[in-house]
Amino acid sequence: MLAHYLAGAAIELVAAPTPPPAAPPGLEAAGDLFIGWMKWILIVAGVGGLLVCGIMMAVGRRNRSAFAADGAAGIPWVLAGLTCGAVAAVVVGAVLPG
Repeated sequence: MLAHYLAGAAIELVAAPTPPPAAPPGLEAAGDLFIGWMKWILIVAGVGGLLVCGIMMAVGRRNRSAFAADGAAGIPWVLAGLTCGAVAAVVVGAVLPG
C-alpha cells in the first residue's frame, strides 16, 4: 500500500510543468546588452591579465626570479577565468535546459 502511494507521489512530481525561460516584456534587449558588456569586459581583462603576466616574467628575469615565478603562476588563473567565461552559456544551458 505504501509503495503504491509513493509511486503515485513520484508520478505527480515528474509531471510538474516546466515552461521555457521567457524574458520579461521590454527587458530582453537590456539583458542581451548586459551580457554583451560582460563578454567585452572578460576579453579586455583576459588580454590585460596575460599582458601583466608576461610583463612580470620579463621584468623578473634577472635577480627577481620570484616576481617572474608569480607572473608565470598567474597564467593558469587567467586562462581558467577565460575558460569559465567561454563555457558559461553552455554550462548554464546544460543545467537549466530551456
